[in-house]
Amino acid sequence: MAGAGNRSRRKGTEYEQRAAELLEREGYQILHRNFCSRFGEIDLVARQGDYLVFTEVKYRNSPAGGHPLEAVGRQKQRRICKTAAYYCLRHGYGEDTPCRFDVVGILGEETIHVEDAFPFQG
Repeated sequence: MAGAGNRSRRKGTEYEQRAAELLEREGYQILHRNFCSRFGEIDLVARQGDYLVFTEVKYRNSPAGGHPLEAVGRQKQRRICKTAAYYCLRHGYGEDTPCRFDVVGILGEETIHVEDAFPFQG
């Protein structure tokens, strides 16, 4: 019997796939999905030109719970940045590799991609 956690994970995967397809249409190359470390998780890691792009995907089915872009607060941003730094170290990217943090917000059928949504926070 599938629990709520499994249904939630399947939903998350579905929306991450939607975000990945959007990024690919915009010319990004998806490198990793759901990269995890002890610091946290990054939904999508992609390449766009010279940039290594770390993307958080947030979904809301209605605006009643707030806009999905509002769900990426300072604490979440710090966890993403720490995870991104670990990703770079683990995969051999030097400090000179340009990185960016994007957010894809999905509200019902609307998908919004915000490039450079927040700066690195070390």
